[in-house]
Amino acid sequence: MTNAVLNSLEKVFGFTQFRNGQQQTVEQLLQGQSSLAIFPTGSGKSLCYQLTALHLPHLTLVVSPLLALMKDQLDFLAAKGIAAASIDSTLTADQSRQVMQDIRNGKTKILMVSVERFKNERFREFIKSVPLSMLVVDEAHCISEWGHNFRPDYLKLPNYRQELNIPLVLLLTATATKKVKQDMAAKFAIEDSHIIQTGFYRDNLDLSVVPVANRDKETQLLQLIQQQQRTQQNSAGIVYVTLQQSAEKVAQFLKQNNINASAYHAGFAPDKRQQIQADFMAGDIHVVVATIAFGMGIDKSDIRFVMHYDLPKSIENYSQEIGRAGRDGQPSQCFTLANLDGINTVENFVYGDTPELSGITMLLDNMRAEMQNDQWELQGLSQSNACNIRQLPLKTLLVQLELLDVITPLYAYFAEFKFKFLQPQQQILNRFKDERQQFIQAIFSHTDFKKVWGTLNFDSLLQAYGCDRGRVVAALEYLQEQGLIELQTKGMTEVFAVNGHAINNAELATQLYQYFADKEEKEIKRIHALVRFFQLDRCLSSNLARYFDDQLAPEMCGHCSVCRGQVAELKYSEALQWPADQQLQSNIQGLKQHLQAKIAVPISTESACRFLAGISIPIFARNKVKQLPGFGSCESQRYAAIREKVASLPL
Repeated sequence: MTNAVLNSLEKVFGFTQFRNGQQQTVEQLLQGQSSLAIFPTGSGKSLCYQLTALHLPHLTLVVSPLLALMKDQLDFLAAKGIAAASIDSTLTADQSRQVMQDIRNGKTKILMVSVERFKNERFREFIKSVPLSMLVVDEAHCISEWGHNFRPDYLKLPNYRQELNIPLVLLLTATATKKVKQDMAAKFAIEDSHIIQTGFYRDNLDLSVVPVANRDKETQLLQLIQQQQRTQQNSAGIVYVTLQQSAEKVAQFLKQNNINASAYHAGFAPDKRQQIQADFMAGDIHVVVATIAFGMGIDKSDIRFVMHYDLPKSIENYSQEIGRAGRDGQPSQCFTLANLDGINTVENFVYGDTPELSGITMLLDNMRAEMQNDQWELQGLSQSNACNIRQLPLKTLLVQLELLDVITPLYAYFAEFKFKFLQPQQQILNRFKDERQQFIQAIFSHTDFKKVWGTLNFDSLLQAYGCDRGRVVAALEYLQEQGLIELQTKGMTEVFAVNGHAINNAELATQLYQYFADKEEKEIKRIHALVRFFQLDRCLSSNLARYFDDQLAPEMCGHCSVCRGQVAELKYSEALQWPADQQLQSNIQGLKQHLQAKIAVPISTESACRFLAGISIPIFARNKVKQLPGFGSCESQRYAAIREKVASLPL
């Protein structure tokens, strides 16, 4: 390790030595070796790219899945005097312009973006023109279809890396099983010897599973928090819940019982979320009752307890969430208030994302009907509504079509470019000479101005001037960067080349549906594995570590409820009740009549099941189905049981 790097570690970051795994990661990267780093939550993954970026010649591009995560990282980097920025939807035109100027001038060392930003043709034209040293993928398990938070757009990152000719890659995650680890490394051709995995086991976390009926949950939670705060006055903690309304209800209950608590969820305005987070970090709020929207990137070292009021979504989610406790190495408590009541809610997130065969068939039919010259254009929201497929599974479906060589993404563009002049038109033209001036004049001439704003007619411009679209977009971006125009874009449209032979495969729709059915089954098994984990009769800490391929954890930790002889048995709080069969038949009939009057399409059995389970899908949202009698009337039941029940009814 060079003196310059060690000097940066101390002078910039304030550390005299590396934590476990950090030095090997930084050394590999500075030797030009792409790496995968798997460290537990709170073990300093981010330092690996932050320190390395200071010693690379060009820009480091960081892909992060959450805006909140980016903001936290940027605040930290700013405090350390490191020039970093993000390009995201919250920036004003002036802010975007300044960020791009600083990058072009070489002032900025680190740029953070979401993976979706690559679909933006304005961003792609810009980033192609900038020399890049390293691509960093945070929460890199999103790349793997075997991972718990698989994001279909992440599958395209290896291609983006090649297109942008980025020489070096760093993948970062805290939660990777052996299968996910191998999958991630293979996608970026990372050698086994360049995978750094520190031990997963943390000896300062005490894990407890507390079986409790729903009616007793609030009282049990209050007692546990009071117990924690008697041990250490005003100790900080997080309580995780599944639903936004639960966050508010539980926080209100705690406040009424003199606990300094606040709710936090994605439904709050960004300013409010930031304020709650800042107050928690400063110790002005002691307990945050939150959905999983809270916690990514939270770097508070003295969180003394994490409690799961509801069951987490998976073992991976559980490990991430408890990993926010005790980062200072001091003993911290992790309680799960467990029963089987919430299992259906967690499962319904999975079932709602499985498209029906009819929806997949409709998408393929639309593609065949709409394609011209073997190309097809897609606007995500309208296609989602037309085919009754949620937007995330629609993205997954498109990625699968890519992997099957049915479609190839060509480019994405904004359907509409509008701009207004910030300086007189002639004054702008006078800044250019010869052909460049003629080109800018052509852009202005093919723009239809209505008072202040003008809409560019790309078709007429490209036909008249004989230029390509990329040059036009780059020119408009340049004019905006120079403060000569203000540019607005909307109507993101993706363009795909279609393989005419493959799209006509009669088995294609069934093949795609089977992929989703298999994925659904895999996710449901993941939930069942979670329930099994909480009912284990062997050490929880040891089994959690081995789930993530850490074979060095002790067989018995001595600091979990099982090691204390408290094996949990999870039950339903009360016997589940079905509405009468006649009532169910009447509700389903009402749904069919309501929708057939609006869309004149037969309603599937699957849609009827989702209606009773209270699962929202596009066809329901568009047609105000939630207001009908019977919506969610079986929401306490497991979805598989609802399927059986509907199949048994004479409809």
